[in-house]
Amino acid sequence: MSVSNSQSFDVVIAGGGIVGSACALACAQAGLRVALVERDMLGSGATAAGMGHIVVMDDSEAQFALTRRSQLLWQALSTDLPASAEYQSPGTIWVASDEEELAEAPRKQNWLAERRVPGRLLSSRELAALEPNLRKGLAGGLLVIEDAVVYPPVVALHLARQAQDLGATIMVGRSVKQMANGEAVLDDGTRLRANRLVNALGAEAARCTPGIAVKKRKGHLAITDRYAGFLSHQLVELGYLKSAHSVSADSVAFNVQPRQTGQILIGSSRQYGNEESAVDQAMLTAMLQRATLYLPSLGSLSVLRVWTGFRAATPDKLPLIGPLPGDATLWLATGHEGLGITTALATAELLVSHFTGSVPTIPPEPYLPARFAPAQGHETILQETL
Repeated sequence: MSVSNSQSFDVVIAGGGIVGSACALACAQAGLRVALVERDMLGSGATAAGMGHIVVMDDSEAQFALTRRSQLLWQALSTDLPASAEYQSPGTIWVASDEEELAEAPRKQNWLAERRVPGRLLSSRELAALEPNLRKGLAGGLLVIEDAVVYPPVVALHLARQAQDLGATIMVGRSVKQMANGEAVLDDGTRLRANRLVNALGAEAARCTPGIAVKKRKGHLAITDRYAGFLSHQLVELGYLKSAHSVSADSVAFNVQPRQTGQILIGSSRQYGNEESAVDQAMLTAMLQRATLYLPSLGSLSVLRVWTGFRAATPDKLPLIGPLPGDATLWLATGHEGLGITTALATAELLVSHFTGSVPTIPPEPYLPARFAPAQGHETILQETL
């Protein structure tokens, strides 16, 4: 669908990753005239670089609300996804390496159970039976049953195509250079006008909206050759909660995922202050060593590819979803850090509830950009907090 040099829409969305594509579809389903603009390919950027883990998190009530609501939306969507989306629900096993970490498992299970999220405590013997390639002698763990995995680039493309079928305009190969005051200016000079401009550019969001409380956080992933039956569940160390979710220090944590192909996806790392896309060999080595500490035989598997990506991090580990103070036309849907795949659908739902005035399914206040200081103070906040 072609666009003239100046055209009007109800909503213009910058960024065709999974968050932007989900927002485009939700807006189109609400009857809004939508333009979605993506610089590269749909589903590229952090969407293509991520693990695709659809996980309920419990760092805070707000984080739980957004991840759980989105997980339920994923469950409803799963029957409509193409086979190439590789959606499956293996569950997540949070692995306890020692008795200190194991003591965290019942607390986590009870907290989730109070919120109707099913889980099961695992003894050391039960853990070994479920995942025999784990190191012997691990203390146990917690299986969170409804966690899922998906192949994000395929889903982003699927959502964008569905939006297009409903009349949305999809512009690929064009970059939004500026967006403010009801107008998005593209790199070829095209001007798209809308009363609602949505910045869903992820780690690049501050490029179009300077001063927002978003900072890049680099991560590494590796994927092996095909080894059918090597792994059955997403495995994450319980120590992940205190290492990979640090808001200041570089860190690695044990986090591996079985793919439908039989490949093993290996994470995870978090790194600030490094905006080079090249693989950091020291960080990669630390990440792989951490993984083999839990899965010793992983060291004998062939790694086919290693890559990096950049997550959009905020000081309080919650995304920015909602209007930006100072510009009634500008809205944010960014800052999801490592949970953009999980929370894409709930983010889109929240955004559309703002646009249509419908009652949101979860409280929107924790994610509003207004929770941070005015734009001129953001740089100070980021330096002090991140």
